[in-house]
Amino acid sequence: MISGIRQRTMVREGGKIEIMSSELPVGKNVEVFVWVEPDERCISEYLLSDEANRKHLLQAINDLEDRSAFIYVNPDDL
Repeated sequence: MISGIRQRTMVREGGKIEIMSSELPVGKNVEVFVWVEPDERCISEYLLSDEANRKHLLQAINDLEDRSAFIYVNPDDL
């Protein structure tokens, strides 16, 4: 008997979600945890909405373009 399942599903009209598994026993009490995946666009907007974050992120992008600042490590030398 399983002790847990993980499924991905889409929220339907009225906020309804459906979980189906032949391994779920009829009449058994279960606890359901729902994680709503964030919209990637919203995350970017959030990170860029603060001036300090914006400056830090733009500096990080600029730093990536300067390959001379990279530190290369040979795993065999560790």
